[in-house]
Amino acid sequence: MAANDRAAVPGKPGSGSGADGLMRASLSAVAPGMALRDGLERILRGNTGGLIVLGWDKTVESMCTGGFILDVEFTATRLRELCKLDGGIVLDKDITKILRAGVQLVPDPTIPTEETGTRHRTADRVSKQVGFPVVSVSQSMRLIALYVDGQRRVLEDSAAILSRANQALATLERYKLRLDEVAGTLSALEIEDLVTVRDVTAVAQRLEMVRRIATEIAEYVVELGTDGRLLALQLDELIAGVEPERELVVRDYVPEPTAKRSRTVDEALAELDSLTHAELLELPTVARALGYTGSPEALDSAVSPRGFRLLAKVPRLPGAIIDRLVEHFGGLQKLLAASVDDLQTVDGVGEARARSVREGLSRLAESSILERYV
Repeated sequence: MAANDRAAVPGKPGSGSGADGLMRASLSAVAPGMALRDGLERILRGNTGGLIVLGWDKTVESMCTGGFILDVEFTATRLRELCKLDGGIVLDKDITKILRAGVQLVPDPTIPTEETGTRHRTADRVSKQVGFPVVSVSQSMRLIALYVDGQRRVLEDSAAILSRANQALATLERYKLRLDEVAGTLSALEIEDLVTVRDVTAVAQRLEMVRRIATEIAEYVVELGTDGRLLALQLDELIAGVEPERELVVRDYVPEPTAKRSRTVDEALAELDSLTHAELLELPTVARALGYTGSPEALDSAVSPRGFRLLAKVPRLPGAIIDRLVEHFGGLQKLLAASVDDLQTVDGVGEARARSVREGLSRLAESSILERYV
């Protein structure tokens, strides 16, 4: 079987992968183009049901009764044929071996579940008890359900997922266009030293919105498997540089620590990430996440960037040098006013690099002003 037809499922959530990471990996394992998905669809077309555990350990072994010990290579056709037996199937977590077939799985009956059908109740409880993903194929309902650590996900047809993904992609394109506009405006205001908290908050808000839409589309890409390759290329092109830009904006504008308030860059990023969708629409709330008071007066107060964001746009300028330049000059306006000789006083900045920084900042200043007023 081809290498790209294999998909391993990571360890249990308790081992450090996390429930969300395990769900994504499990969705990848059952995505279109994978051998496991082929087997599941064969089961569905054959009008039979199935209960498949994607992992094996002592706990799984202890709840298996009856059935057959196989330890044979996994193939989609074998999975289909073995599901004709009235019992569950156990695979190894790498989905390379069929270890047990026709077994009765007996999980702890006290584990709570909202499922009603016998097969689905068993799948839910087994998943919660052992920590491995469990797939249930319903003969009567004609659906494939994936159970991971208390979560249930019904596998849909690629056409339905693509429809939603394309709608999300169109939304992302509109939001990215607006982000580019407000980011360009911020750059021009930075050059003129006219930035307010409102301007910074608007950019941070749009960056977070774009990031969240991209995360949703990335989930669709995982579910689509080989059918999502073109979608993945479009997504990568649209969000290139968004994550670094988000961090640079926060590094530029997170307020200096005071006796009353103190927020690090990581704390501000985490606070932005924790905002609900409703909270993200409110500029005062976003401002508070960045470390400002969020009052109407505070939104219109002037702020000055440290210079991380614009220096990152200078070609071939290492991050360590950027940090030293910002630490030495203390702000963008002083950097813009610095001569080549001034820049050379910074450790690691020779004459050639100093000229590159000087010319790079000058070009950025000129293009930002032209874009705003022309």
